Amino acid sequence: MLKKALKLGLGLSLVTTALLADIEKKKLKIGFIALTDCAPIVIAKEKGFFEKYGLDVHVAKEGGGWPGIQQKVISGEYDFSHALAGMPIAATLGINGNAHLQALLSLDFNGNGITYGNNIIKEMEKYGMDQTKRPLGSESLKKYIDAKHQAEGANYQPLNFGMVHPVSTHNYELRYWMASSGIKPDEDTTIKPFPPPTMPSNLIAGNIEGYCVGEPWNERIVLKKKGSTLVTNYDIWNNNPEKVLQARADFVEKYPETTKAVMKAVIEAQMWLDESWEHRKEAAKILSKPNYVKAPVKVLEKSMTGTFQYLKGQDSEPNPMFNVFANYYAAYPFYSHGMWFITQMYRWGQLDKAVDMKEVIEKVYRPDLFAEAAKEVNYSLPPSPWKIDGVDEYNKFMDGKVYDPNKAVEYIYSFDVTNPTVSKEELMKANTWTVTTKQPDYVCPYGPAGCADPKYVQ
Repeated sequence: MLKKALKLGLGLSLVTTALLADIEKKKLKIGFIALTDCAPIVIAKEKGFFEKYGLDVHVAKEGGGWPGIQQKVISGEYDFSHALAGMPIAATLGINGNAHLQALLSLDFNGNGITYGNNIIKEMEKYGMDQTKRPLGSESLKKYIDAKHQAEGANYQPLNFGMVHPVSTHNYELRYWMASSGIKPDEDTTIKPFPPPTMPSNLIAGNIEGYCVGEPWNERIVLKKKGSTLVTNYDIWNNNPEKVLQARADFVEKYPETTKAVMKAVIEAQMWLDESWEHRKEAAKILSKPNYVKAPVKVLEKSMTGTFQYLKGQDSEPNPMFNVFANYYAAYPFYSHGMWFITQMYRWGQLDKAVDMKEVIEKVYRPDLFAEAAKEVNYSLPPSPWKIDGVDEYNKFMDGKVYDPNKAVEYIYSFDVTNPTVSKEELMKANTWTVTTKQPDYVCPYGPAGCADPKYVQ
């Protein structure tokens, strides 16, 4: 019996070795920022998904903010990293570092908030703001700014706000929200980058009036009663892309099996996170550890477990889609999502040359590699990497705008407040392509967590 067991064990060992033999590099370092949406990377480590695929991964908390993450990916100190969705695009375009980086998968949808301090909230309330309205627009802020302009005249002092990085979703969301009521972010305000964990201290110190950041750094201020979260990015754009898993393109080419193994581990972690609210509670406990997010479990649970507390001193409100990791194709790197970031780089004057947006995004986003990895872990795929945003339930913009990648150039110039440095004519000449878009159904194949309603759980 013992001989038979040993023989069986040896056989299984040989099979495992054979399965993992193609992994070119097993010892890896993956960087992350202390935010709840690092959860897929942390869970892949803590629940053994990396180990399952033969990987020895050191998950490293980056203290230098997003610039530190980017520098270390480009230099090769990090093999992969948690990244803002705009970072690999910007680096490839040469406006945020200068390296060909790739987005291998989307880590999540949503997850951010715009939080303002008590002082500016009082001023906005004078101009009719109702904090309980969902979604809450920026009209009262516009009225306050107009009054401030009138009172100060030529000596007008712009209001100071924080975001995490110039090419972050947070920067674009804060600007989108402000501009929807006619605020001109580059004239009426000053928007500065800060590392996410420092946002609360900067607000309390009076360096900024408010900020846009991921969790748990909104709820920290709300629970301290130093301010309130006025709007989440789900309110601004339902199920919007947030973070990605990025790597250098030459690393991906040199180590294809390693890359696939990492992707499979992270996708499995994403499915685990959306399988149940109990898993989310367990994740909150794991993330609370000092080597990860280092925040109280009760703060992390405020957003991770289907609720969100917008207002100081009030109860949490239902918000099941505040974090979505796997459901509704949240792990899939849509080309159209990547291109949206390029439209914002143009809208706000960050790109000063006309580029073929389709060509750029197809160099950076890798739905082809994702499809290979997803097939091996039974993650379902959408009908196309190109889709239209703003037309489907659970995928609307707060201002009713529609983003169609085939009309990306027109989209940039369709806003009342827009500040491009490249002409529409130049961009039209560089973008003569068309793509076939297909709309994915709203589905929750992996469980109730992150799902709009249990009726969608398959």
